[in-house]
Amino acid sequence: MKEISVFDVIGPVMIGPSSSHTAGALKIALLAGKLVSGKIVQADFVLYGSFAKTYRGHGTDRALIAGTLGFGTADPRIRDSFAWAEKAGLAYSFRTDETQRDVHPNTVDITLENDKGEKTYVRGVSTGGGNCRIENIDGISVDLTGDYTTLLIRQHDTAGVVAYITGCLSARDVNIAFMRLYRESRGKTAYTVIETDGDIPAEAVEEIRRGPEINSAMLVKI
Repeated sequence: MKEISVFDVIGPVMIGPSSSHTAGALKIALLAGKLVSGKIVQADFVLYGSFAKTYRGHGTDRALIAGTLGFGTADPRIRDSFAWAEKAGLAYSFRTDETQRDVHPNTVDITLENDKGEKTYVRGVSTGGGNCRIENIDGISVDLTGDYTTLLIRQHDTAGVVAYITGCLSARDVNIAFMRLYRESRGKTAYTVIETDGDIPAEAVEEIRRGPEINSAMLVKI
């Protein structure tokens, strides 16, 4: 008789025993990975609340690695994501923090390092039903779900930048559903998060990247 793993329970829509602890966790790491340019070579995870208590038994650790590797929630490779990480040259670590009480119970901090030594920090929360929310990127509070086609822009906080960004999109008939601006402090680093009803043409993204006050522009699609 074939053994049945907890990773076989849900079926083709989602691999894993819990939408919050597997699918939601995977989506957090998938979004985080899309914010990194180049190859990810190191992934470090700090887990809080129920994530910290059950991450091995509920497959949260495998799901986080799978998301970092770019696997979807129904990808059968989730079961063997540690082996796939080794093949991909991805080093990783897990640490739990059960001392912080003022965080959502399904919270994870992710630090990703690419092959150029550049690091990206992301805090994500699994909100239930396989959904998630990114709350912080590189120390700046944001609100990013990945439910829409999303353009994440890192820029210098100065006059005219937002008008330049929206102009690039308007010229290509891109309809903005939501737009939010986050910043460290006045005149410092800022993020513009734009969610759209449809696709964003690659040439629009490239034009935005060429803006004089733009540090980076990344298209995020799940």
